[in-house]
Amino acid sequence: MTPQTARATRLARRLSTAITRDPSQIEIAQRLRYAIFSEEYGSDLGATTPGLDADPHDAICDHLMVIDEASGQLVATTRLLHQDRARQAGGFYSKSEFDLDRLHRLPGITAELGRTCVHPDYRSGATIGLLWASVAEYLLNEGVDYLIGCASISMSDGGLKAWRIARHLQREYLSDEQFRVTPVRQLPHLTHTVNIDRPVDVPALIKAYMRLGARVCGEPCWDPEFRCADLLVILEVSQLTDRYSRHFMRQPTKTAR
Repeated sequence: MTPQTARATRLARRLSTAITRDPSQIEIAQRLRYAIFSEEYGSDLGATTPGLDADPHDAICDHLMVIDEASGQLVATTRLLHQDRARQAGGFYSKSEFDLDRLHRLPGITAELGRTCVHPDYRSGATIGLLWASVAEYLLNEGVDYLIGCASISMSDGGLKAWRIARHLQREYLSDEQFRVTPVRQLPHLTHTVNIDRPVDVPALIKAYMRLGARVCGEPCWDPEFRCADLLVILEVSQLTDRYSRHFMRQPTKTAR
């Protein structure tokens, strides 16, 4: 395929979104997650069913699906857990990585974003933009005040990239004290100084978080199963800029419960 043909193919794609709790649709999302997290990134998911990334939180989450309408293929997914349903699973998923005590004291409603992944052929601004637009619409529709989630950074190089990105985000996007958390497993420190003045290649999904107004809540956590460093981030929904709010509310979201 020539570059011109590839570009035309990308431009011709028509993507739509849906939010579902249908078990058959969730299984499709679990297969995409497994392909990305386990096969592409080498995470040890401890899958009990071959080819599926599944955990107890899946059954109580709302799953956001981004679909290529031409093929019907699932190309991106994430899941959202409302605090009212989180109690059914003993709390948010991120409590296994961070002490969330301060966040539990916040007034209003909190939701958690997790297991976000995008098919390699669709990692474009259009796909990621639609994904976040649909997340924003969900937050507004559900009356959510705070969105939390783990922003993951690969540790494939031993941790240098993770520390450089973490330090950059902490310097530029650190949250207020009331949102700070403590990692359950601290990320191992490097034996040499991290140069934070060099350009930092922040992953596209994390960049999107920051553009929405998200802030990092402190030090990173070491996730041995996913073999990555996780930063807890928080987004105050009221702080979404007018520009993004107007854009989000124009996005089409199909809901299938």
